[in-house]
Amino acid sequence: MTGTDTPAEPGALVDGPVVPASSLQVYREVGDLKRLRDARGPGSLADRAFVRSWRAVLADPSPGAVERVALRESAHALVAARLAGVDAAVLELAGLTRGERLDVLQRAFDAVTSSAQGALGGLGDVRAALEADPVDEDALPAAPEFVHALVRQPRAGATHPVRPRVVVEPPESHGDHCFVTAVYSAFVAPRFGVGRGEAFLVALAHHLPNGDLPDAGFGGEVLLGEHYQRVLAALEERSMAQLPGALATRLRELLPQRETTGTPIGRVFNTADVLDRVLQVHHHARAAAFTAAQALDDLDIVHPGPVQEFQLGVLAAAGIPVR
Repeated sequence: MTGTDTPAEPGALVDGPVVPASSLQVYREVGDLKRLRDARGPGSLADRAFVRSWRAVLADPSPGAVERVALRESAHALVAARLAGVDAAVLELAGLTRGERLDVLQRAFDAVTSSAQGALGGLGDVRAALEADPVDEDALPAAPEFVHALVRQPRAGATHPVRPRVVVEPPESHGDHCFVTAVYSAFVAPRFGVGRGEAFLVALAHHLPNGDLPDAGFGGEVLLGEHYQRVLAALEERSMAQLPGALATRLRELLPQRETTGTPIGRVFNTADVLDRVLQVHHHARAAAFTAAQALDDLDIVHPGPVQEFQLGVLAAAGIPVR
């Protein structure tokens, strides 16, 4: 979605850049949850977290409970950046005690956040959320249909009204984008004096119209022209009608702020949204430029260990270069 932004006040960004360059690697790794999968369910880890987040919000949409959802999901997104689908449930299945599980989760959290060298700001409340008991997903209410539709709905990618679409495969889903934008929003919210829960909720809900509206991107918005806002409003209401009244009322108050940078919530959302959209493009550019040497030299795909020499010998004899 796009809108006419009101310029932020000169003092809106305090204490340097909201997203310092030294923190970008963390954002990139969290964005990769769109591309990580495991055998426990369909879709990416981000898609599944998007559905789980909505179900948790519906279970208790009070501000305090939504704050806890934002903290928990942000904490586990950081853990998953390094451990992928290895979470507390998997570790419990393997027989680790609660203390051992927490130790592993905290170790992964610290490993990924250390690359930012403190540039992400204070994350003590996020890290502390790892100590909470895992969510009993079986006890959560079902997600509304628009949530599942957003997981099925692919993002348009780069489009323009008078130029051919740039098609990249595989496309991310709206669930992917909304969840990652929600986590980014939770990261930057304190910089603008916004609660992490409120910021998370706005981003989680910011594509409600796309439950019914296939994504034609910027090009589609321009070509819909004078009809665009009416189409958007009508289809947003179709999704909003699937929510409890109090939550829908709250979102009707919050969501218009995504179209401006004149409010703290608007600045949080637009920071997170543009980061995710542009880092997604950078991901595809990096994937297209990936070389075998990066995997072999930089990532040690033939891992150091007792069998490495044998494996390198196999590759050399087969004529497969490894250096």
